[in-house]
Amino acid sequence: MPSAFSQLKTDIVACNQCKRLRRHCLKIAQIKRRAYINEAYWGKPIPGFGDEKARLMIVGLAPAAHGANRTGRIFTGDRSGDWLFRALHKAGFANQAHSVALDDGLKLKDTYITCIARCAPPENKPEPGEIRNCSSFLRREMEAMPQIKVWLVLGQIALHGLWPFLKSNLPRPKFGHGRFIALEHGKYLLMSYHPSQQNTFTGRLTEPMFDSVFAQVQTLLN
Repeated sequence: MPSAFSQLKTDIVACNQCKRLRRHCLKIAQIKRRAYINEAYWGKPIPGFGDEKARLMIVGLAPAAHGANRTGRIFTGDRSGDWLFRALHKAGFANQAHSVALDDGLKLKDTYITCIARCAPPENKPEPGEIRNCSSFLRREMEAMPQIKVWLVLGQIALHGLWPFLKSNLPRPKFGHGRFIALEHGKYLLMSYHPSQQNTFTGRLTEPMFDSVFAQVQTLLN
């Protein structure tokens, strides 16, 4: 009988609920980007990955069209991932500072990475109904990982998508980079700007700012 995680991953990859997103992902996988013209794109929904016994869960927005939609792993093969895995490696949560392909040897330590939407959306903007369609996958991940102590949301949409599953009696907090909320039972919610090019190219998010978030994670875990 498959484990909860293996069954969840199978269900995510097979999902066909959002016709707009499935059409977009398949179109991108057929047209491709010139730099990757000889590569076979994944083109399917993206499951979470990492240490299934982790105490840290990182929640992003959605796969990138030529990143995870190409490689088959969230934050893999795009510049957002370059930022994320550099910071994770520096903080001791990953065995290497890069993530370019499924077979690149990356291993996460005490960390699991997932996202609110599982398919690459046009203009990086999933619709509310599409996020709702994906919500059961996040709920199942949360149920399978009761040991999570710190949730790190990358961006406001990730905060809004995760909050209903935290089962907190607190009102939903306002998003702010570097903010953390003490939840019930010694658990914490931490917020960061998403390491998208829109934020990193403009200086809204700098490497020291992002590193400080993972320093906070280390403090909260310990």
